[in-house]
Amino acid sequence: MAKVYEFLATGFEDIEALIPLDIMRRAGVEFKTVSVTGSLLVETAHGVKIQADMIFEEADFSDADLLMLPGGLPGATNLNDHAGVKKAVVEQNARGKMVAAICAAPMVLGGLGLLKGKRATCYPGFEKYLEGADYTHELCTVDGNITTGEGPAATLPYAYTLLAALTDRQTADGVAEGMMYKHLMLK
Repeated sequence: MAKVYEFLATGFEDIEALIPLDIMRRAGVEFKTVSVTGSLLVETAHGVKIQADMIFEEADFSDADLLMLPGGLPGATNLNDHAGVKKAVVEQNARGKMVAAICAAPMVLGGLGLLKGKRATCYPGFEKYLEGADYTHELCTVDGNITTGEGPAATLPYAYTLLAALTDRQTADGVAEGMMYKHLMLK
Protein backbone atom coordinates (compact mmCIF):
# COMPACT_ATOMS: atom_id res chain seq x y z
CA MET A 1 0.00 0.00 0.00
CA ALA A 2 1.22 3.49 -0.87
CA LYS A 3 2.21 5.79 1.97
CA VAL A 4 1.77 9.57 1.90
CA TYR A 5 2.89 12.25 4.36
CA GLU A 6 1.44 15.74 4.11
CA PHE A 7 3.06 18.65 5.93
CA LEU A 8 0.73 21.04 7.77
CA ALA A 9 1.99 24.49 8.78
CA THR A 10 0.01 27.29 10.37
CA GLY A 11 -2.00 29.02 7.65
CA PHE A 12 -2.28 26.13 5.17
CA GLU A 13 -5.11 26.25 2.62
CA ASP A 14 -7.90 24.06 3.99
CA ILE A 15 -9.04 22.31 0.83
CA GLU A 16 -5.54 21.85 -0.57
CA ALA A 17 -4.73 19.66 2.42
CA LEU A 18 -8.06 17.99 3.15
CA ILE A 19 -9.29 17.08 -0.34
CA PRO A 20 -6.20 14.97 -1.16
CA LEU A 21 -6.47 13.34 2.28
CA ASP A 22 -10.13 12.48 1.68
CA ILE A 23 -9.61 11.16 -1.85
CA MET A 24 -6.60 9.04 -0.99
CA ARG A 25 -8.07 7.55 2.17
CA ARG A 26 -11.18 6.58 0.18
CA ALA A 27 -8.82 4.59 -2.06
CA GLY A 28 -7.10 2.89 0.89
CA VAL A 29 -3.86 4.85 0.66
CA GLU A 30 -2.09 5.27 4.00
CA PHE A 31 -2.13 9.04 4.42
CA LYS A 32 -0.56 10.79 7.42
CA THR A 33 -0.77 14.48 8.23
CA VAL A 34 2.35 15.90 9.84
CA SER A 35 2.27 19.09 11.88
CA VAL A 36 5.40 21.22 11.59
CA THR A 37 4.27 23.52 14.42
CA GLY A 38 5.39 21.37 17.37
CA SER A 39 1.74 20.78 18.29
CA LEU A 40 -0.80 18.33 16.88
CA LEU A 41 -3.30 21.16 16.43
CA VAL A 42 -2.68 23.28 13.34
CA GLU A 43 -4.74 26.31 12.33
CA THR A 44 -5.67 26.66 8.66
CA ALA A 45 -5.66 29.85 6.61
CA HIS A 46 -9.36 30.20 7.44
CA GLY A 47 -9.09 29.69 11.19
CA VAL A 48 -10.12 26.03 11.36
CA LYS A 49 -8.11 23.96 13.83
CA ILE A 50 -7.12 20.54 12.49
CA GLN A 51 -5.53 17.78 14.54
CA ALA A 52 -2.62 16.24 12.65
CA ASP A 53 -1.75 12.56 12.89
CA MET A 54 1.76 13.31 14.16
CA ILE A 55 4.27 16.06 14.75
CA PHE A 56 7.27 16.45 12.49
CA GLU A 57 9.79 15.51 15.17
CA GLU A 58 8.17 12.06 15.59
CA ALA A 59 8.01 11.19 11.89
CA ASP A 60 10.27 9.01 9.76
CA PHE A 61 9.77 9.68 6.05
CA SER A 62 12.04 6.91 4.75
CA ASP A 63 8.99 4.81 3.79
CA ALA A 64 7.18 7.67 2.00
CA ASP A 65 5.97 7.15 -1.53
CA LEU A 66 4.82 10.77 -1.64
CA LEU A 67 5.49 13.94 0.37
CA MET A 68 2.87 16.67 -0.06
CA LEU A 69 3.00 20.41 0.57
CA PRO A 70 -0.33 22.25 0.61
CA GLY A 71 -0.29 25.95 -0.21
CA GLY A 72 -2.08 28.87 1.36
CA LEU A 73 -0.59 31.80 3.17
CA PRO A 74 1.18 31.97 5.45
CA GLY A 75 1.24 28.14 5.30
CA ALA A 76 3.52 27.89 2.28
CA THR A 77 5.99 30.45 3.66
CA ASN A 78 5.96 28.60 6.99
CA LEU A 79 6.83 25.37 5.16
CA ASN A 80 9.56 27.24 3.27
CA ASP A 81 11.01 28.43 6.59
CA HIS A 82 11.10 24.90 8.09
CA ALA A 83 14.57 23.37 7.61
CA GLY A 84 13.31 19.86 8.40
CA VAL A 85 10.63 19.97 5.71
CA LYS A 86 13.16 21.16 3.15
CA LYS A 87 15.61 18.41 4.14
CA ALA A 88 12.89 15.74 3.90
CA VAL A 89 11.82 16.99 0.45
CA VAL A 90 15.41 17.03 -0.85
CA GLU A 91 15.99 13.47 0.43
CA GLN A 92 12.68 12.27 -1.05
CA ASN A 93 13.59 13.75 -4.42
CA ALA A 94 17.11 12.25 -4.28
CA ARG A 95 15.50 8.80 -3.83
CA GLY A 96 13.42 9.45 -6.95
CA LYS A 97 10.22 9.31 -4.91
CA MET A 98 7.21 11.54 -5.47
CA VAL A 99 6.97 15.12 -4.22
CA ALA A 100 3.88 17.31 -4.71
CA ALA A 101 3.15 20.96 -3.96
CA ILE A 102 0.16 23.15 -4.79
CA CYS A 103 -0.70 26.85 -4.91
CA ALA A 104 2.09 28.87 -3.25
CA ALA A 105 3.95 25.78 -1.96
CA PRO A 106 5.88 25.05 -5.20
CA MET A 107 8.07 27.98 -4.11
CA VAL A 108 9.64 25.56 -1.61
CA LEU A 109 10.62 23.23 -4.46
CA GLY A 110 11.83 26.14 -6.59
CA GLY A 111 13.98 27.51 -3.78
CA LEU A 112 15.57 24.08 -3.36
CA GLY A 113 16.46 23.93 -7.06
CA LEU A 114 14.21 20.89 -7.61
CA LEU A 115 12.30 22.51 -10.48
CA LYS A 116 15.29 23.42 -12.68
CA GLY A 117 14.59 22.14 -16.17
CA LYS A 118 11.14 20.87 -15.19
CA ARG A 119 7.62 21.94 -16.08
CA ALA A 120 5.65 23.28 -13.09
CA THR A 121 2.61 25.30 -12.13
CA CYS A 122 1.60 27.34 -9.09
CA TYR A 123 -0.75 30.08 -7.97
CA PRO A 124 -0.39 33.01 -10.41
CA GLY A 125 2.13 35.49 -9.10
CA PHE A 126 4.30 32.81 -7.45
CA GLU A 127 5.91 31.67 -10.70
CA LYS A 128 8.83 34.00 -9.89
CA TYR A 129 9.80 31.49 -7.17
CA LEU A 130 9.93 28.50 -9.54
CA GLU A 131 13.66 28.89 -10.20
CA GLY A 132 14.60 27.35 -13.54
CA ALA A 133 11.16 25.87 -14.23
CA ASP A 134 9.03 26.13 -17.34
CA TYR A 135 5.84 27.67 -15.88
CA THR A 136 2.79 25.94 -17.42
CA HIS A 137 -0.18 27.75 -15.82
CA GLU A 138 -1.98 24.36 -15.93
CA LEU A 139 -4.30 23.12 -13.19
CA CYS A 140 -1.91 20.24 -12.52
CA THR A 141 1.53 19.57 -13.98
CA VAL A 142 3.50 16.34 -13.66
CA ASP A 143 7.17 16.23 -14.59
CA GLY A 144 8.93 13.07 -13.48
CA ASN A 145 8.52 12.55 -9.75
CA ILE A 146 7.29 16.11 -9.13
CA THR A 147 3.65 17.16 -9.33
CA THR A 148 2.51 20.75 -8.90
CA GLY A 149 -0.97 22.25 -8.71
CA GLU A 150 -2.21 25.73 -9.50
CA GLY A 151 -4.42 26.57 -6.53
CA PRO A 152 -7.56 25.75 -4.57
CA ALA A 153 -9.77 25.04 -7.60
CA ALA A 154 -7.13 22.66 -8.96
CA THR A 155 -7.16 20.50 -5.84
CA LEU A 156 -9.48 17.81 -7.23
CA PRO A 157 -7.58 17.13 -10.48
CA TYR A 158 -4.30 17.40 -8.55
CA ALA A 159 -5.43 14.82 -5.99
CA TYR A 160 -6.80 12.39 -8.61
CA THR A 161 -3.58 12.70 -10.64
CA LEU A 162 -1.53 11.82 -7.58
CA LEU A 163 -3.85 8.96 -6.65
CA ALA A 164 -3.52 7.47 -10.15
CA ALA A 165 0.27 7.66 -9.88
CA LEU A 166 0.25 5.97 -6.46
CA THR A 167 -2.25 3.26 -7.39
CA ASP A 168 -3.57 3.07 -10.95
CA ARG A 169 -5.93 4.92 -13.27
CA GLN A 170 -8.79 2.49 -12.58
CA THR A 171 -8.65 3.15 -8.83
CA ALA A 172 -8.49 6.92 -9.32
CA ASP A 173 -11.36 6.83 -11.82
CA GLY A 174 -13.43 4.70 -9.44
CA VAL A 175 -13.01 7.17 -6.58
CA ALA A 176 -13.66 10.11 -8.93
CA GLU A 177 -16.83 8.50 -10.22
CA GLY A 178 -18.07 7.72 -6.70
CA MET A 179 -17.50 11.34 -5.70
CA MET A 180 -19.35 12.57 -8.81
CA TYR A 181 -16.20 14.24 -10.13
CA LYS A 182 -16.26 12.38 -13.45
CA HIS A 183 -19.87 13.46 -13.92
CA LEU A 184 -18.93 17.06 -13.17
CA MET A 185 -16.19 17.04 -15.78
CA LEU A 186 -18.59 15.84 -18.51
CA LYS A 187 -20.67 19.04 -18.32
